[in-house]
Amino acid sequence: MPNRIEGLYAVTPDSDDSERLLELAAAALEGGARVLQYRDKSRNPARRLWQANLLASLCRSRGAAFIVNDDVQLALAVGADGVHLGRDDGDIAAARARLGPAAIIGASCYDQLALARRAAAAGASYVAFGAVFPSRTKPGAVAAPLSLFAEAAELKLPRVAIGGITAANAGQAVQAGADAIAVIGGLFEQLDPAAAARELAAMFRPAAE
Repeated sequence: MPNRIEGLYAVTPDSDDSERLLELAAAALEGGARVLQYRDKSRNPARRLWQANLLASLCRSRGAAFIVNDDVQLALAVGADGVHLGRDDGDIAAARARLGPAAIIGASCYDQLALARRAAAAGASYVAFGAVFPSRTKPGAVAAPLSLFAEAAELKLPRVAIGGITAANAGQAVQAGADAIAVIGGLFEQLDPAAAARELAAMFRPAAE
């Protein structure tokens, strides 16, 4: 099971077109995404289960990590590699108990190093800070300074940047110390998501000598 959170971390947009969603996800993985998070804020459990199963199978076939946003039960149901939890989405230790020691459990830490420290102590696999740039997905999100990535190095956990990330600004997050960049619009709203993924994933490759 892939268990390293690094590089391009693709986060799916809400979509009732499951076939198109699968195409977009495949394009992101083709372009170099190492992690795919299923994020669907609808209240349609049948759609969520169907789409999560499709995406889980896709990620298994591509050797990518598959994470479910906010929903431990759904992650269990589809055999996901793990779950990502926000501040109000449940207890990290409880999720660890249900999903097992090998599961990837991510924690949203917004703009607070203290939250990241608590998440690490509770057993999180990685911590996410954001919004690092103004976000169209969450226009009201608190701004997270890029300095957090250096400060969070003490946790010895992968650090994920999220919020308003595009090919034009992703390099700033990587240079600040982000181990992964979580991207929605900068990837899936582009005319060629596979090309966008390649450009974003390339931020993590060492320059050719």
